[in-house]
Amino acid sequence: MSAFKLAAGIVFNVAFYALLLFMPADTLHWWRAWVFLGITLVVTAVAVWRIARDNADLLSQRAKGIVQKGQPLWDRVLVVSLVASYVGQIIFISLDVFRFHLMPKPGALVSFFGLALYVAGWWIMTLAMKVNPFAVPVVKLQEDRHQRVIDTGFYGVVRHPMYAGFASMAVGPALWLESYVAALVAIVPIAVLALRSILEERFLKRELKGYEAYTEKVRYRLIPFVW
Repeated sequence: MSAFKLAAGIVFNVAFYALLLFMPADTLHWWRAWVFLGITLVVTAVAVWRIARDNADLLSQRAKGIVQKGQPLWDRVLVVSLVASYVGQIIFISLDVFRFHLMPKPGALVSFFGLALYVAGWWIMTLAMKVNPFAVPVVKLQEDRHQRVIDTGFYGVVRHPMYAGFASMAVGPALWLESYVAALVAIVPIAVLALRSILEERFLKRELKGYEAYTEKVRYRLIPFVW
């Protein structure tokens, strides 16, 4: 991918978050949201730079979208549900902070912990994509790219490190932007990912040589020593 397309993707990502936050808030006077957007710009740029340097083809593969040829119908349903539920959760943050006020705001320590969770989630996802050239956004067998099992890096700890990173990215912003309820709403996209991980593993055990042995070697899906 060209540098222009990479830069455009970064800007679009930040602008999309801005739209989801500021439109429901009906104000631009929200300093925590501006800090969140600034950090999103930095971590996205770092992630793209790291992946482009070490695994450039993956960016082109991920740019193909969330619905692709060879993708099972159940994954199309789940990935669209995941995007919709995550977008809805981000919108709900603004609605709760500026309209609903359903619970007291988190304290400063919890709020900053949320920001750290968000950055950690990006870091985990970036390192996972760095070692896994097959980390496309859809479930399918990538025969044309000679797909193989990846068991290095975070993949030696949990079988779905990108999903674990996403969970942090869903909960973290809600805490930083001061909505406990939105952090609880993050359970919805996380639950969609958990279901997807189960179905994805059934698919890969059947289609990808060596994956069943990998699941026996790495016991946990998302959380070490838990599940």
